[in-house]
Amino acid sequence: MTNSVLATGTTTPYRVTLTNPQGHHWYADEPVEKGGLDTAPNPLQMLLSALGACTTVTLEMYATHKGIKIDHVQVDLILNPDGDPEPGTNKIERKITLKGDFTEDQHKRLLKVAESCPVHKLLTSNIQIQTALV
Repeated sequence: MTNSVLATGTTTPYRVTLTNPQGHHWYADEPVEKGGLDTAPNPLQMLLSALGACTTVTLEMYATHKGIKIDHVQVDLILNPDGDPEPGTNKIERKITLKGDFTEDQHKRLLKVAESCPVHKLLTSNIQIQTALV
């Protein structure tokens, strides 16, 4: 599977149509106070969504593989919960709520597993972005 997305501007200010090779469509927008129409999540919320979705799926996959009964996974994410960060630094607060039938040791292991989700690994790596105008 190719991890790629095409972002295309629309005639609505700041609303972006996003598509992937599998044919899925979704949108991003900015809030009204920034000139958008607030019709979809903003780009930073989408980034947090990717981390939340990946964390949830990773935990569910691990639990299924290990035969751990998880009834509910909730991942709450906040970007810079303490306000504006120092230049060049950011903080994502991630709070994971798990409900199910598991031991304390399994609970601790699940927390470690959450840190191995691919989006977590990507966000904590040294990312290089190559940009070209075409």
